[in-house]
Amino acid sequence: MQDLIGVGLYTPAEAGKLLGIPARKITRWLKGHVVDGKQYAALWSVQVSLGDDQIYLGFRDLMETRVVHAFIRNGVPPVRIRSAIELAREVIAKDHPLSTNRFKTAGREIFLQVIEMDEDGVERERLLNLFKRQYEFNGILDPILREVDFGDDEYPSRWWPIGRRANIVVDPERSFGTPIDAESSVPTRVLAVAGANMGARPAARAYEVRETAVRRAMEFEETLGQRLAA
Repeated sequence: MQDLIGVGLYTPAEAGKLLGIPARKITRWLKGHVVDGKQYAALWSVQVSLGDDQIYLGFRDLMETRVVHAFIRNGVPPVRIRSAIELAREVIAKDHPLSTNRFKTAGREIFLQVIEMDEDGVERERLLNLFKRQYEFNGILDPILREVDFGDDEYPSRWWPIGRRANIVVDPERSFGTPIDAESSVPTRVLAVAGANMGARPAARAYEVRETAVRRAMEFEETLGQRLAA
């Protein structure tokens, strides 16, 4: 079986809960799908294989999915994103190029090249206008990469899903990438359940964490639950 230490492990449902993206959409992007009789391959090869027919994401897959979703949400068609990934993989020489630190600087030119190669009339002009303006491109990318720490290899190494001040981190080197209290490494799910059953203060004493850590974990897990219900 594949060694998952430092890789992270998420089902599409778990990834969707963390990212606020329907699991079926993540599965479609990473497994491939058929539309009107045309077969579309997966956007990239996932990090994790457990030897069955199921899709699992590693931490890099999770971060790449965040970026893809941000561009689609801002009106970039999936076919353009697919072309951008293929070109970026060659330019940046990384398997998950969109979520790398280098893509922050090279990404605009990569998208421009993809758009200029195609002929799509009005849509083409709209996207050209979007990506010719540096501040608009950065306006898509910066908010989602601001909460990410990068390693020396330019790949994401940690993600602060609700901002650094909340002290909740997703780190593939710790607890297989499940959200944890950054100071104690206790999973937020554990703290949230304990807080709900015992109260925040007793739970904090039981797990030797700050009371604020329990309260933040409870709020965070409640938000994830609401995403899942939606």
